[in-house]
Amino acid sequence: MRFGVFYELQLPRPWNDGDEHRLFKDALEQVVLADKLGFDYAWEVEHHFLDEYSHASAPEVFLAAAAGKTENIRLGHGIRQVIPNYNHPARTAEGLATLDLVSDGRVEFGIGEGATRLELGAFGIPARRKRALALEAAEQICNMMVLTPYPGFEGEGFSMPCRNVLPKPLQTPHPKLWMACTNRDTIKVAAQNGIGALAFAFLDPEEAKTWSTIYYDIIKSDACVPLGWNVNANLAMVSAFSMHEDRAEAIRRGQDNFEFFRYSQQKLVAEDFTPGYSDMWGDFMEKRGDASDRLIQAALAKSEFDGAGIGTPDDMLAHLTNFRDSGVDQVIFLQQAGHNTNANICESLELFANTVMPEFTRDVEEREAAKARELAPYIEAALARKAYMQPLAEHEVPVVKASVKVAGADAREK
Repeated sequence: MRFGVFYELQLPRPWNDGDEHRLFKDALEQVVLADKLGFDYAWEVEHHFLDEYSHASAPEVFLAAAAGKTENIRLGHGIRQVIPNYNHPARTAEGLATLDLVSDGRVEFGIGEGATRLELGAFGIPARRKRALALEAAEQICNMMVLTPYPGFEGEGFSMPCRNVLPKPLQTPHPKLWMACTNRDTIKVAAQNGIGALAFAFLDPEEAKTWSTIYYDIIKSDACVPLGWNVNANLAMVSAFSMHEDRAEAIRRGQDNFEFFRYSQQKLVAEDFTPGYSDMWGDFMEKRGDASDRLIQAALAKSEFDGAGIGTPDDMLAHLTNFRDSGVDQVIFLQQAGHNTNANICESLELFANTVMPEFTRDVEEREAAKARELAPYIEAALARKAYMQPLAEHEVPVVKASVKVAGADAREK
């Protein structure tokens, strides 16, 4: 099993001078540490206008900075908002390819559509059409990264004439595709399109096994028709993350922050919001009361404990074993949430790498090779079902007429 770190870049109130600067610098420090410790992925979301919940509006900048500071860790858009109102597909293709080149081929391309009124409404995106618009754009982004020149497109979300979209990525045919999934329906959509599933839902092992079965059954079926030019058959799930040798301390450091993540996520979708004047952390703490103290006492009283990623190394070992046995390929740790401190996050990452990670990484390449052999005929069949955009022959490429006419070597623009 592979492991990743995940960033919403949360910044709950109260806000003080320098807090955003510290937030970004701390996150980069954590990615550098994760790279040194052997973590496989660093994922960052893209959200807009979501006070406290996410200040990650320009992941391409953050990931580029991370690329310059790291050597091995893969850099994931988890996700990039691909609907043209957010980001024109050509600009996304250019940015992905540039990041892939400067990172020596370490980019992962997660696609998303947004879910909140704050984002969709600001960019004029119809909620009922957002998935169709996202899938349309994502397919064309892949075509832009592969074809020379890109033949052009007339679609619902955008239109574009023939152009050669540059640069091209280092990875061929293009970086692997992933899709944000929050329920069984989106798991099905990801599998039907041959896309890796980023499961942003906090599941028990039994439900994780159900999602895995649904996903891989579709990957192996005729229903899988790749959106891109490759198939990324992988299931990644997000987990809470706070570790300490003392279980009570792990809960004290992590539980409120993790619960705030879920609380603010729901609040942004289900409740009214006044931009610039939120106080979700204050509301959360008022409603939560002494829940953390009660949880600590209950956890200490139990001989067996499932903190779903919060606890001791033994607790984490049991939690991840359940995920692995359920068919999960990667676990992405939500360690940067709420007011969790940089020091606590770094301590947890180091403790995990020293005590738990080796149990899951010693045979990961053998497991992945066996999986690849099993899926190879299904992936080959899926790629054969795809209707690829065809390249243009040279005589078919339209000539872009000059806007200025010249007459002779000394002619001036008219």
